[in-house]
Amino acid sequence: MAKFQCVRRMYKQREIHVVLNKLFLCLLRTGIIFFIFCLFNLPLSEAGESTGDLSRDLKQMSLEELMEIEVSKVYAASKYEQKITEAPSSVTIITSDEIRKYGYRTLADILKGVRGFYVTNDRNYSYVGVRGFARPGDYNSRVLVLIDGHRTNDNIYYSASIGEDFVLNVDIIKRVEIVRGPGSSLYGTSAFFAVINILTKQGSELRGTEVSGEAGSFNTYRGRVSYGDEVGKNADMLLSGSILDGKGQNLFFKEYDSPSTHNGSARNCDYERNYSLFSKFSYLGFVLEGAYVSRTKGIPTGAFETGFNDPRNRTIDQRGYIDLSYDRSLGKQSEVQARIYYDNYYSRGDYTYEQDPKTINKDIGDGDWFGGDLKLLSTALEGHKLILGTEYQYNVRQDQKNYDENPFSLYLNDKRDSTIWALYLQDEFQIVRNLTLHAGVRYDHYETFGSSINPRLALIYNPWSKTTIKLIYGEAFRTPNVYELYYQDGSLFKSNPDLKPEKIKTSEIIIEQSLGKGFSISVSGFYYKIKDLISQHTDPSDGSLIFRNIEDIHAKGIELEISKKWESGLEGRAAYSFQDAQNEQTDERLTNSPKHLAKLNVTVPFIKEKLFLGLEEQYTGKRKTLANREADAFFITNMTLFSRNLLKGTEISGSVYNLFNEHYGDPVGAEFRQDVIEQDGRSFRIKLTYTF
Repeated sequence: MAKFQCVRRMYKQREIHVVLNKLFLCLLRTGIIFFIFCLFNLPLSEAGESTGDLSRDLKQMSLEELMEIEVSKVYAASKYEQKITEAPSSVTIITSDEIRKYGYRTLADILKGVRGFYVTNDRNYSYVGVRGFARPGDYNSRVLVLIDGHRTNDNIYYSASIGEDFVLNVDIIKRVEIVRGPGSSLYGTSAFFAVINILTKQGSELRGTEVSGEAGSFNTYRGRVSYGDEVGKNADMLLSGSILDGKGQNLFFKEYDSPSTHNGSARNCDYERNYSLFSKFSYLGFVLEGAYVSRTKGIPTGAFETGFNDPRNRTIDQRGYIDLSYDRSLGKQSEVQARIYYDNYYSRGDYTYEQDPKTINKDIGDGDWFGGDLKLLSTALEGHKLILGTEYQYNVRQDQKNYDENPFSLYLNDKRDSTIWALYLQDEFQIVRNLTLHAGVRYDHYETFGSSINPRLALIYNPWSKTTIKLIYGEAFRTPNVYELYYQDGSLFKSNPDLKPEKIKTSEIIIEQSLGKGFSISVSGFYYKIKDLISQHTDPSDGSLIFRNIEDIHAKGIELEISKKWESGLEGRAAYSFQDAQNEQTDERLTNSPKHLAKLNVTVPFIKEKLFLGLEEQYTGKRKTLANREADAFFITNMTLFSRNLLKGTEISGSVYNLFNEHYGDPVGAEFRQDVIEQDGRSFRIKLTYTF
């Protein structure tokens, strides 16, 4: 009994310690937010120099500053450049300046800070969620990612890479355009919830050689060398290469806490390595662009019932493309744009199993495709801006293979090829001076299943000069990929060639209000319905896993964002999203779907144009898991101190991620024994860039 009382007292003391620790962190966060709030309300004379001292003629601004002014325009919303307030979508722009000041390392880091977006990681890949939708095990196939207008989603899984397997180093990104809502009326399949277009820098923005090196927690090191400049009078060149080596962490998983599985300890299994190359040449309207990435990631989680604590379990992803585009004006009222491209994607998983640890199972997806598109933009008809376009893609190879290496045993060897072609038309019609109608439709034809027609309508009204109201309706589709259609291994997985495309219908209202002097407010309300959602289920007849069109989804939500910029360099934005996504058949909340998201981003200039503090606060609400439990809500605080030209030609930054060492986890798919995978605690990074 005395022993029981002692244990009880110890438990209470520990509980009190935990409560006090959480209370301290809550107070500290509140203090930081209060400090930021005070900064937001400081007069400009206190936050920096006076407004009068900072007012400068455009001719006195640097090239970088002039380029930042252009960020108020977006290309991806309509396939031509237009002001954000005129775009038929809710749009967010992230600039290269923000990428540096917030210490972003990957596209996933960038998207974590964006209103209405959240990111899940299973310690192998990163997955993006939008407006309450991110099913565990989804391969990012419902968001389209472009680089300078070039589609990067592969032709096996339709996946979009956003982690270290993404084909670009973020240092050569000029800006990221995030366009919410269905985009199939212009882009076809996978433009389901959003289109993300990454615009790369010109060589003239570097004007020489950049060398960058960084070191971070978990023995992570990265290096980059880039060269860019104008070549002659009408040409521009950019070349860049980078390399990453990370040893990772030694991890503990309670689900494997037994002597037969190394007491839950996974050692030397969380490693990650990659290298990437990028080149871009521009000459008189022609742009030749090429990119390649190879990334290897260890799997420490025992996914797919693989041997636990075996560093041979890994995935290898390789992506590359060559893209040649041409843009030419045909007089003052017309413009033609053409593109041809070739892409390759290779994915391999190496897996070991407890019952035969000497044998390595290899699971391979191998795709090649080429195609082209042609687009005509015309303003010849008064009051109209017309786009007529066509696209063609031939999937030369869509191969899937699964076999044991030694002794050799073949389980799957599926070889496919297919063609896709499309026609689209869009008109921007100015009804009256302050009222514009956007109407567009696209016809896609797939050899695998047939055709799909997807419209978009948007009415944009400016009742006052600084007020914009957008009413939008759009439809989009996602065709089943070859993995969902044809993957089978004779035991666990079964194919289903009768799958149909998913369809989504979205209605949205957006109000954007400028309050002058860099202060703006945006409010969006949305409702969408998904029909024939493709989901993986267990076939009761034989216990195998199969993809079927058996779910319908509906969701509603609201997004609010307030942003403010001062001429002193102080700037920030705060955003809140409410999203309620449910299964129509069961009225149950979707898995991995937080009802509440909140973001706070602030940059504070300590020394004008030379030293900045970047601070992020990100809140993610509770999320339902596949086991019908809940992953806890969490706050994450990231902080970066960034300096530019304190020493001539140098940029130095130091970042702390998850500053308060928050313990949290992400829901994961059915291939894991774990229901939730714990994420990184506090980590650090130091980065130095020098320009010759």
